[in-house]
Amino acid sequence: RKLRIRTNADTPAMAETAVAYGAEGIGLCRTEHMFFEGDRIDFMRQMILAVDQVQRKAALKKLLPFQRKDFVGLFKAMAGRPVTIRLLDPPLHEENPMLGCRGCRLGILYPEITEMQVRAVFEAAASVMTAKKSPMKVNPEIMIPLVGFKAELADQLAIVHRVAAEVMEKNQIKIDYIVGTMIEVPRAAITAEQIAEEAQFFSFGTNDLTQTTLGLSRDDMGLFYDEYQRKEIYNKNPFASLDQSGVGKLMEFAVENGRKARKDLKLGICGEHAGDPDSIDFCHRLGLHYVSCSPPRVPIARLAAAQAALR
Repeated sequence: RKLRIRTNADTPAMAETAVAYGAEGIGLCRTEHMFFEGDRIDFMRQMILAVDQVQRKAALKKLLPFQRKDFVGLFKAMAGRPVTIRLLDPPLHEENPMLGCRGCRLGILYPEITEMQVRAVFEAAASVMTAKKSPMKVNPEIMIPLVGFKAELADQLAIVHRVAAEVMEKNQIKIDYIVGTMIEVPRAAITAEQIAEEAQFFSFGTNDLTQTTLGLSRDDMGLFYDEYQRKEIYNKNPFASLDQSGVGKLMEFAVENGRKARKDLKLGICGEHAGDPDSIDFCHRLGLHYVSCSPPRVPIARLAAAQAALR
């Protein structure tokens, strides 16, 4: 196969399972999933419900050690393989509209959140690289979610680079890292050439890209889905198998135009479609570098990628 196979994993246990199945890295670590545990969910709630920056920073200070420990565990489990860490994109739409203040908007509004997460990533990396017993190589990739404008990405990258420089100077160490974005809103795909001037990689978040392109929510499509299949409006569930003639066209456009701005642009997909054989075949033909799926689907993805190469 030509495609590399990564996994979506948020814990060391998930990462280890995926590696056992043959995963070659983490393509999506959803950091919001790391806050569900009982020992930290209260601090997360304090952060979300903070009425001012003082309260928010106090909550973030409590969350930092948890995040740092989480990332140390992930870096160790992946033993030098690439780890793509998506900054916070919490499901606040369960209280607000789905496309409200989430993704990079959260970090632009409250830069201290981005700063805490990035500091946790780089302090964890430094800790693993300089460990006395068994130092390990790390390969972090910072991913900014829900970007639609180049300026949004630039705003967040300034924080990433500043904090990375601070941690590296303090620890007298060089950490190799790259920064990129999720392509999950149509405007990001349409303006890919501009966004690639800032991003070193694109990862197609096809769950939200499907929702925003089709104007469709996964949560309530059950109201009409059966009738749409009966009338053959949908041949397949667009959230299970990529809508190649719609969403796929946006992906093609983004790949072609992103590469105009950055020839060495790294390209991947981390939506649920990354475990679907037909979608994997499409990604192979599109020339993506990797697909990233849930750990149990890694063997299927490996086989599908090999079959795509044979075809």
